[in-house]
Amino acid sequence: MSSNPVAETVASLMPRAKAELTELVAFRSVADFDRFPRSESEAAANWITAALRVEGFQDVALLDTPDGTQSVYGFLPGPEGAKTVLLYAHYDVQPPLDEAGWITPPFELTERDGRWFGRGAADCKGGFIMHLLALRALKANGGIPVNVKVIVEGSEEQGTGGLERYAEQHPELLAADTIVIGDAGNFRVGLPTVTSTLRGMTMVRVKIDTLAGNLHSGQFGGAAPDALGALIRVLDSLRAEDGSTTVDGLTDGAPWEGLQYEEEQFRQDAKVLDGVGLIGSGTVADRIWARPAVTVLGIDCPPVVGATPSVQASARALISLRVPPGVDAAEATKLLQAHLEAHTPWGARVRTEQIGQGQPFSADTTSPAYAAMAEAMAVAYPGQEMQYAGQGGSIPLCNTLAALYPRAEILLIGLSEPEAQIHAVNESVSPEELERLSVAEALFLRTYAAN
Repeated sequence: MSSNPVAETVASLMPRAKAELTELVAFRSVADFDRFPRSESEAAANWITAALRVEGFQDVALLDTPDGTQSVYGFLPGPEGAKTVLLYAHYDVQPPLDEAGWITPPFELTERDGRWFGRGAADCKGGFIMHLLALRALKANGGIPVNVKVIVEGSEEQGTGGLERYAEQHPELLAADTIVIGDAGNFRVGLPTVTSTLRGMTMVRVKIDTLAGNLHSGQFGGAAPDALGALIRVLDSLRAEDGSTTVDGLTDGAPWEGLQYEEEQFRQDAKVLDGVGLIGSGTVADRIWARPAVTVLGIDCPPVVGATPSVQASARALISLRVPPGVDAAEATKLLQAHLEAHTPWGARVRTEQIGQGQPFSADTTSPAYAAMAEAMAVAYPGQEMQYAGQGGSIPLCNTLAALYPRAEILLIGLSEPEAQIHAVNESVSPEELERLSVAEALFLRTYAAN
C-alpha cells in the first residue's frame, strides 16, 4: 500500500478515520422513529453536514425528504470542464437487534481481532468515511480532478423511498457522469469486487382473521378455525420441499454467469450449523443473486412465555421477497399478494398490504468507468484482478438514478464483505479494506478524469 503517494496519504489518515467513524457510529441513527429518537438521526446528519463543509464543499444542505427523514448533499467543484462524479452513502443503520448478543456495545466503535465493531461501521457509515479518505488523499496529491457531488441518505435501511422521491422531484440535483454507490462490498476480504447486479425487494404484511375473539382450545379446538394455523399453512406454501421460493406465476430468473460462490465458503460465511442443509437448487450464486427469495421477517402471535391454551382469532406476518434482475418488483408484489390470498385456507379472511418496494438493478460493466475502476483496484490490491459479483440485497436508489440519468455509469463498491456481518449482531469493518478501497476510489477518480 506504500508504493504510491495516494496510498501513503490514506495510510497516514487512518487514525483520523477511526476517530471520525467512532463519532459517527455513536449516533443511534435508526430511521424508525417509533423506536429510536429522531434527534439521533438528525445529529448524524448534522455531523456529516459539518464534515462536508470542513472539506470545502459548497451548497451543503440538509434535504427534507418526503418520508420525513433528511439526506445530506454537498458539491465540490473541480477544474473547468471536468466530469462530475456522484458519491453515495447512507448514515441510517439497522436496529442493533439483541443488544445482549453484542460482545461490545453496538454504538461504540471497538477494535477487536483486527476489526472495528459497531452498528453501521461497514453499512454504511464506513462508506462515507471511505469517500472522505479518497477525497483527502487526492487533495494532498495534486487536487481533485473531477466535480464531486456527495449524497448521504437518511432512510436507506427502512426502504421508505424518501431520497428516491426527492431526486425525482429535483432531477438536476444528483445529475452526474458517473455514480459510485459506496454501499456494497468485496466478495471476500482482499478480493476487489464491483457489484454488477442487485436483487429488488418487496415487503408485504399479511393478516388473517378467523374468529371474533380467542377461544378456549379445549372447548372449541378441533373445529374452530385457528388463525395462526392458517397463517402457518400460507407461509409454508411459499416454499417447495427443497426450500426454493414458490410464488405462483413468479419466474426463476436467469442463471448467474459470473463469479461463483463455493458452497463450503458460503456455509462458513453464513455460519450455517453443522448438519443443516442449504435450501434451494442450482449454484449458490444462482440462489442468492439471480433467483427470487422469500423470507418471513416476523410474525405477530403470542410468545411461548405466557401463552394460554387458546385458539387464535388473528395472526399477522411480514414477508420479504427478493426479486432478481429482469423481474419487475411491482408485478412480483401483485403475484405475492395474489398467492397469499389464494393459499389462505378455510375461507379465512385475509388482508395484504405492501410496505416497501425496490426494483432490481443491472449495470453496464463494459463502460469506461468500469475500466477505470479495474485499473485503480489493481493498484490498491496488488496481484488481484477486479471481480464482478451480484448482491442479494436491494439499493432502490440505483434504479431511480439509472432512470433519471440514463447516460450515467453506476458502480457499486463498499465495505460490506461477508465478515462484516451487516444487519446482524457484531457488525464490523476491516480497517485494511477501508484503507484499500479508499485508495482505489481516489485512483479511480484520477484515472476516470484522465480518460
